[in-house]
Amino acid sequence: MTFRRSALLLLLATAAWGQPPKYALVDGHLHFLNFVQETDGMAKFLKAMDDTGVAESVVIGMPVVKQWDEGDAKRPTYYLDNDSRAYWYSATDFLVARAILDLPKEQQARLHPFICGINSADRNAVDHVQRMLALYPNFWQGIGEVFLRHDELTALTYGETPRGTSDAFSRLLNLGAASNLPVLVHSDIGPAWLEKPDFLSEIESAIGAHPKTRIIWAHAGISRRIVIPNHTEILRRMLAQYANLTIDLSWVIFDQEIAPAGVLDRRWATLIEEFPARFVIGSDTVGVFDQYKPTLQRYYLLLDALKPETARKVAHDNFLALLPARR
Repeated sequence: MTFRRSALLLLLATAAWGQPPKYALVDGHLHFLNFVQETDGMAKFLKAMDDTGVAESVVIGMPVVKQWDEGDAKRPTYYLDNDSRAYWYSATDFLVARAILDLPKEQQARLHPFICGINSADRNAVDHVQRMLALYPNFWQGIGEVFLRHDELTALTYGETPRGTSDAFSRLLNLGAASNLPVLVHSDIGPAWLEKPDFLSEIESAIGAHPKTRIIWAHAGISRRIVIPNHTEILRRMLAQYANLTIDLSWVIFDQEIAPAGVLDRRWATLIEEFPARFVIGSDTVGVFDQYKPTLQRYYLLLDALKPETARKVAHDNFLALLPARR
């Protein structure tokens, strides 16, 4: 969808909002399902999009389920609710497909589904993606969020640790290139607390080895309690070196780095202006949409600090440019 068409959708919805939104947004990181595969549903999601000024959005399931152990009286619905394990869940992609295909065509056109129900440490993962592409032709718009290293979730999930250097992940990236699909990947830049990018080489080697694959690095490698003092300098070097890399600015990176305590770190605005086509934003909402509007509109602080043309790219154009053309 072009920017002009997205802007028209926003103007048509102005009556519902009372006033037009400040920016036409595209949500580049949205989980329709939570960690037990539940959701508020499409009706609430689409209303949240309209209320927030979001013209289009990616739609991702959740590749794992948080186990409800026999000894736990309360059902955990988030991966950090307790220390029970999580397990890989491929049916999430079928749930996403059904939810979108049940919508009218004009609403389907606003949504961009990604395949995520894979264990990226398993060489069989690529087979699941290929099955989804065959079962739903001309439907999927990308692969991910692929979970590699992911703070406590890695330790809680059954199986070996997924890494950017694995053959299984390489196969996924090869398929992304062959199928013209971008790949959204969560790969922590380093361990919590140590303030060192000890895991950077894993994701960087994958990016460098697959120059034909459009890779979106979720949260720029940041999770809770991961602090990298020279993070923007690392990203500057990588963006200059790897033309296939896009940086996703969703989740905790906004509060931890971009605008801690609500004060913008100008280093981020400077970096984005140097690479205006290489950043995207997203809500990283997980199945519940009551906080959708404030989660996305907090990015106004960053967008306001950018040149208008850069702000439009980051808020809207860049994510859409990564997607394959729909047939």
